[in-house]
Amino acid sequence: MAVSWTLTALCAEVASKRIGQLAVNVIRMCVSLLLLSLTLYVFTGAPYPLFTNAEAWLWLSLSGFVGYFLGDFCLFNAYILIGSRYGQLFMTLAPPTAALASLVVFGETMSMMAVVGMCVTIFGIGISVLSKNDKKADGKHRRFVRLHSSLPVKGVLYGVGAGMGQGLGLVLSKLGMTHYMQTIPDGCDEVLQIMPFASTFMRAVTGLVGFTLLMFITRKTKMVARSLRDSKAMGAMFLATLFGPFIGVSLSLMATLYTNPGIAQTIMAMSPIFILVPAYYFFHQRVAMKEVVGAVISVIGVTMFFL
Repeated sequence: MAVSWTLTALCAEVASKRIGQLAVNVIRMCVSLLLLSLTLYVFTGAPYPLFTNAEAWLWLSLSGFVGYFLGDFCLFNAYILIGSRYGQLFMTLAPPTAALASLVVFGETMSMMAVVGMCVTIFGIGISVLSKNDKKADGKHRRFVRLHSSLPVKGVLYGVGAGMGQGLGLVLSKLGMTHYMQTIPDGCDEVLQIMPFASTFMRAVTGLVGFTLLMFITRKTKMVARSLRDSKAMGAMFLATLFGPFIGVSLSLMATLYTNPGIAQTIMAMSPIFILVPAYYFFHQRVAMKEVVGAVISVIGVTMFFL
């Protein structure tokens, strides 16, 4: 899962910077629904989820709205403003959010170690994105060191929104899949095994509806049409879709279904470390030692969250 999300982030940054986040999200939702429909047809004989009920559609649609529409809207804007490397760093906020949401929704308890892990995660993010300013305008040293963000504030807010949307979306997905499992008849093992992909399908429908409405509201329909002629952006977008909404999300839902949502998020939270090397070699981004240390500390904090 972590490798899948790393590849998704790198490809999504390329596509988003070329054609914009809205065009990327509309097109990738369409492509992901096509891939999911083909997968469901091969395994179940129907290109849509079987044996669903209103409760499953409700919670999985709400999960799609929070995780796909709101969360990915923030994430892809973060990719444009601060890059995929920092965007994935802020995704380490997803496990604490998932655990807090699980506390409210499922009554799952949080230990003192989890609280410490949350603080460590936030501390690690702070090390990566904060810089100190110990000099005044005249060049003299300040009496007290001031900390300021080395990233655009708007990009940081988008990153925070993306991490929180991802965590809350997964918890809502688990709630929806719990209802979905209850409607699958005994003996339909192929439907049960493919359920994470069917659940992703329902989430993607909501995501597509949300991004399409936003596209019409902002009057950017022509931008989406023009984007289809950008072969490099389309190639990056297809890979981002393949490793993101199709493989990555389905695997994450599978992990979420069979384990604590926070633990599933912990596995995915390795992306900020995995992404450092390709970001350096492919995007020629300078990686400071404090950023490496901050990413490692954030992942350690996520790990502590579920010890």
